[in-house]
Amino acid sequence: MKIGILSKKTKGFGGMMKDYFERQGHQVSIYTQENLVLNNNLFKNDVYVQKSKTLFYLYAGYFLEENGIPVLPSPKITDHHKNRILVHEYLKNADLLFPQYFFGSLNAFRNNIEMLSFPLIKKPLTGSRSFGVTIINTIEDLEPYSNEMIYLEEYLEGTHYCVYFIKNNICQLEKPPLSSEHADMELVPTDPKVKKIIKKWINSFKGEIMFGHLDMVKETSSNRFYVVDPGSFPEFDNWKCKIDPLEEICEMLLGKFNKLVE
Repeated sequence: MKIGILSKKTKGFGGMMKDYFERQGHQVSIYTQENLVLNNNLFKNDVYVQKSKTLFYLYAGYFLEENGIPVLPSPKITDHHKNRILVHEYLKNADLLFPQYFFGSLNAFRNNIEMLSFPLIKKPLTGSRSFGVTIINTIEDLEPYSNEMIYLEEYLEGTHYCVYFIKNNICQLEKPPLSSEHADMELVPTDPKVKKIIKKWINSFKGEIMFGHLDMVKETSSNRFYVVDPGSFPEFDNWKCKIDPLEEICEMLLGKFNKLVE
């Protein structure tokens, strides 16, 4: 099989996937901004892996799907994962808890100040993990963002977790508040409530997602788990559980691809 990987870089998990697929006898090409052009030359591959979530690579995924080339994970689901408003529809469909959020201009927030209860968390509208995340303590803290639309989330006091999942394999790690996937984390026993959350999340996609992660906060006052940041394709560099994530994910993708191209 000829496999293309849409990735921002040739190293990291994408590079390891290329090596794994090649060891299984497949021809593999990684497409970064140095060599990715949306044209018919991309049709030489049988299938593609949507590793990157940035817009350019998502456009490539959409382009390939429109032309009948299988792309996994789904570009649409990946796209919605990275949009903090659109992903709430997925969370609602899965019947999961998530923080209250607000989206508007600085002037609109000033005119409706009574709806805001500080502190709040400002996040980029699109993106994932901790990039651009800031704690907002007063309306004045929003002054630097007066020329943009602002996305805010309720601040939850509690313990923060990164929870990886690969099919039924769940790896729960405690992490510093508002930190990225690459921060130092401590493996903790998987909470039964977390297992139920992951199961509901996977089942809500009816087989369209096979792996990913959910950042969660266990609120101190209620002991309830809130999902604060879903991710479609993490690097798994903090995975500390039994199975090999590279092998499991590559074999899952190959199994899906074989069914799609047979």
